[in-house]
Amino acid sequence: MTIATAESLMNGANEARQSLLAFNAVTLEHAEAVVEAAELSRCPVILAVSSNAVRFHGRLGPFADACHRLAHECNQPVALHLDHIENLELVRMAAPAGFSSVMFDASQLSYHENCVLTSEAARLAHADGLWVESELGEVGGKDGRHSATARTDPNEAVRFVARTGIDALAVAVGTSHAMAERTARVDVDLIERLRNKVRVPLVLHGSSGLADESLGAAARAGIVKINVGTRLNVAWSSAVRARVNSDTIVDPRPVLADARVAMVDAMITILRTLGNQYWKGRPS
Repeated sequence: MTIATAESLMNGANEARQSLLAFNAVTLEHAEAVVEAAELSRCPVILAVSSNAVRFHGRLGPFADACHRLAHECNQPVALHLDHIENLELVRMAAPAGFSSVMFDASQLSYHENCVLTSEAARLAHADGLWVESELGEVGGKDGRHSATARTDPNEAVRFVARTGIDALAVAVGTSHAMAERTARVDVDLIERLRNKVRVPLVLHGSSGLADESLGAAARAGIVKINVGTRLNVAWSSAVRARVNSDTIVDPRPVLADARVAMVDAMITILRTLGNQYWKGRPS
């Protein structure tokens, strides 16, 4: 199947008033698991690579090429997304590397600085045909810099979208990055207020900290794109520990195979949880 674009998948989800899952890939096994979960669940997905993953691999190209090949060969629509970019150089590298969308993150800066940098990032990305997401409200947990109690103000969000020209907005509504326990409390009322005011699709980061019921509530309230990262890593690390602690392991393949299966199972659970969730007010 021809690789999908984030814009086409987001527009489809937005029109259907459904949520679209974006899964973060750190290793090749992560990327393989994303594609397998998409095929088994028969759901379109976004395969996301974060700037932290780029730093881990030391360069963008080889891992991006592998992800592109996997997405191209999947029998379900898969789009490639470059996540949490904090410098303009990676924005310039995104399209040549096969990505159709970027998330530019200047949320740790002042509102004014965020607007200025995000506007420039959006200008560069749009010139390359990329769909652009950005963040307002400092979603908690990323590198210890963000406040877990931060909230995105709906009126400020309207001004931010108009000023920067972005295509989607990541919002702070009670979740936090890198949560291994699912104890976050999502502000459903705020999601609904944001959805009613902001003209672009809303994105939820830090979803791994939510129980399935809360994740469904966020989807029904109007979140279009839901990012999942830590929940996959929890599945990966649990499977690795179980295998390493039970055997004398030399060959990494059985360990990584177990980890890949665990991530597939985690993704299918999430996809099935959200499969029948619609925004309130969905037309009959």
